[in-house]
Amino acid sequence: MTADLTPEHSPLGRTTSYRSDYAPELLFPLPRQTKRDELGIVPGALPFVGEDLWNAYEISWLDARGKPVVAIGEFRVPAASPRLIESKSLKLYLNSFNQTRFASAAAVQGVLARDLAAAAGAEVGVALFPLALAPVRRYGWPTGVCLDAQEIDVDTYAPRAGLLGADATREVEDELLFSHLLKSNCLVTGQPDWGTVFVRYSGPALDREGLLRYVISFREHNEFHEQCVERIFQDILTQCAPRELAVWARYTRRGGLDINPFRALREGWQPPNEFEVRQ
Repeated sequence: MTADLTPEHSPLGRTTSYRSDYAPELLFPLPRQTKRDELGIVPGALPFVGEDLWNAYEISWLDARGKPVVAIGEFRVPAASPRLIESKSLKLYLNSFNQTRFASAAAVQGVLARDLAAAAGAEVGVALFPLALAPVRRYGWPTGVCLDAQEIDVDTYAPRAGLLGADATREVEDELLFSHLLKSNCLVTGQPDWGTVFVRYSGPALDREGLLRYVISFREHNEFHEQCVERIFQDILTQCAPRELAVWARYTRRGGLDINPFRALREGWQPPNEFEVRQ
């Protein structure tokens, strides 16, 4: 199911007819390795663990009698999967359930798990919640240290790893830094993507001014959400040599979906699925 990232094949940037009958062929997977090659990541030797967590707020289908059902979904695509799923194609695919009858929510969940796994090339965690059973999530200001109040001069709006640095004379046991100033652009359409990025680490103290300049440097960069987080992770790992590292981003919603990639050196630093202030 791998596809070429070209305008004539991708649903991105094209006028699209929305289908309301079940159509798994609408999913548009993309190979991860193409961008990982740019970062020096060797196939089969990932320097991180992680996942891409999708929250889907516009899921609906018809029950066996034709009555609409609405639900919220969580999809967890492993970072080790060979393919990511382009977001507009996922929206179109989910819309194709709208006029399709299913016997139960469990049946819908099973179809979603099967189709997303086929697209990603690996098992995808799928949880489907009727609204009455949807988990209650925190909504508010994140914990940690916000970088954004620093008074700095900025003149770089394309990613530059050299902006990053760490003080090898000062050790940090466990620090969480974040910034709401992450903005990048869709790789195909150039439309802006907005997010909050988190860096949790131990080791030499990160230069906070340099880290903020680095986050801002993505402002005119064209890359998908998942690829931006992997680039940030790799650059910090290479430039700052932390003992432990986790990077994740919570992106604002588009088309009823938000995407929240997470990458870490090891398991155990996965944050909870909690809304941030713009989600």
